Order: sequence, then structure tokens, then C-alpha cells
Amino acid sequence: MAQARDHGGGVRSIEVPIPDNPLGHTLVYVVDTDRGPVLIDTGWDDPRSWTTLTDGLTACGTSVSEIHGIVITHHHPDHHGLSGAVREASGAWIAMHAADISVVRRTRSTRPETWLGYMAAKLTAAGAPEEHVAPLRTSGPRRLPGFSPALPDREIVPGELLDLPGRRLRAIWTPGHTPGHVCLHLEEAHPSQLPGHGRLFSGDHLLPEISPHIGLYEDPDDVTTADPLGDFLDSLERVARLGPAEVLPAHQYAFTDAPSRVRELLDHHEHRLTGLQSLLTTPLTPWQLAERMEWNRPWPDIPYSSRNIAVAEAEAHLRRLVKEGRAESVPGSDPVTYVAV
Repeated sequence: MAQARDHGGGVRSIEVPIPDNPLGHTLVYVVDTDRGPVLIDTGWDDPRSWTTLTDGLTACGTSVSEIHGIVITHHHPDHHGLSGAVREASGAWIAMHAADISVVRRTRSTRPETWLGYMAAKLTAAGAPEEHVAPLRTSGPRRLPGFSPALPDREIVPGELLDLPGRRLRAIWTPGHTPGHVCLHLEEAHPSQLPGHGRLFSGDHLLPEISPHIGLYEDPDDVTTADPLGDFLDSLERVARLGPAEVLPAHQYAFTDAPSRVRELLDHHEHRLTGLQSLLTTPLTPWQLAERMEWNRPWPDIPYSSRNIAVAEAEAHLRRLVKEGRAESVPGSDPVTYVAV
């Protein structure tokens, strides 16, 4: 049975499952407008997820054919995966921030083998051992999830109200988890009169119990050195200043007191940066640093794909330490190592 919940004020949510993922599900929000319901995110492209979404829409008193538009918080497949199927069934428009639209365009034009080669090179440069990198080089053609995402037809402009007749939904650019992640501020009185300023659809930016993965903005053609963790921390401050009465995230559950949650996350990342700096008393590669970081399980127990994510997170923290003048790369090291300053 689809799990649908009424949040009041013409907003409902559907728990759309994510196959084989500890997060369990994506919360897809259904927002009533004067031209029909609009979805915020859509869920993973999987038959069971599609059935859950369509059954959930029925439980909400509507249907997929009645969807007027789709607003995507960010391009990841557990949020954008079913957008194409919904558009095909309804004719709905799809809106996304320009930075993530660029990621979608690049993904659609990149062969999986090219991406695997790029990942192999990145992991080698990060100091990964050959036995970890080898499977990426030797694997045959395969279908990777999220490699045929729907191309959005509308661009979300930060700071502007979205075209949702009868609603006031403003886009807040919150890069970090992805370069084009947006939160969506519903500038309307809370239906239960909770104190604060409206409600915030926070995507993966602000979650009640976990910090979103902050890795690198992967772009084989981009030679600039982005600072995703710095972007994320700055974006958290921006969200705290909004002071929403309630946060409606894409995972877990709705919660209040966004400023306190933001402070917890800022403190968490500062504690982590300080801890990593203390590990860099001797030069370490990003891979070696990831091996020594605290995770939810010992490093030998972390699955293969999750190790790739862990290394990306280590690199994001290293970039922040370097930018803050707390660490530096060791000249001439190959693969590159970093040491505390």
C-alpha cells in the first residue's frame, strides 16, 4: 500500500521506495495549485516505485494524468528518476536549476564506459589501490542507473517565485549536495499556525537526523576546483535565516526548528574538519584519509560503491581544509598527498 500523508494546506506526501537503499524511500510531495497538482520530486525509476507513486496519487485524490508540473530539487535518480514517466503520462512540465540541468545534459550524452574510465582515473589520482580500480577498467558494457534522465523544459531561477498559480513557492539555491540543488520556500501561513515563516521543501539539503553526502561536483570537462562543502555550509546559513515554521525534507520526516538543525550540522562538519586536520600530521592521500575517517561501519565492511562515495567525501573535506589554510598538498607527490598546516 502506498504511504500517503496529508500535511494540510493543499500539501501531501507519498513514500516512494528506493530499491536496495538504506534510506528506504523518497518523500514525493503533491502540491495543489489552481491548474492542478504539482509534484516536488518524483522518486526512483523502478516499476515498484512507479506503482507506489501512482497508487499514492490515487490515495491523494488525483492521478498521474492530472499532474500539471514537476519541480525537481536536484538531479539525483531518487528524485528525478520518474520525471520522464510522469511527463509522458500527463504532459507536465519539468523544472530544475540550470546547474543541474547541465549535469542532466552531460549524463544523457555520456556513455557509461566513458564515465567508468573517468571514475577510474579519479580514484587512481586519489590513491586508490589497483585492486579497487581494476573492475572499473575491465567491466564490459553495462546499464548504469540514472543514465537516461528526462531533460527538464523549465529552468528554476533562484530567488524567484515558481509559476504555480494560487501558490507562493520561492526557489532558494542551496548548492553542496549537487551544484544546482534548490530548496523551495512555501511563503504561506502554516496550516496549523506553527510559529515561523511558511514551510520549506528542503530536498536533501536539510534532513532531520543525517547529513547529506557532500562529495565532488563530477564534471570531466570542468577544470575549475569547486568547493562543495563550502557551498553546503554557506547554503545552510541561508536556509537558517529563512526561519521556516516547518521543514518538509525528501527523506525521513517533517520537523521544526530549522535554525537548531542547521547549527547541529555546522558543528558536525567543523568537528569533522578538525578531526581530519589532526589526522594529517603525516601526509595522506584522499584514499588513506577515507580509510581513517569515522563511518557508520569499519572500513573493511564498507561496500565497494560506498567506498567511492567515501573517498569523494574525503576529497570535499580536503578542499575545504586547503581553502581555509588548514592543510596543503605536498609538492611533487604522486598520487597527491595532503598535510596539515
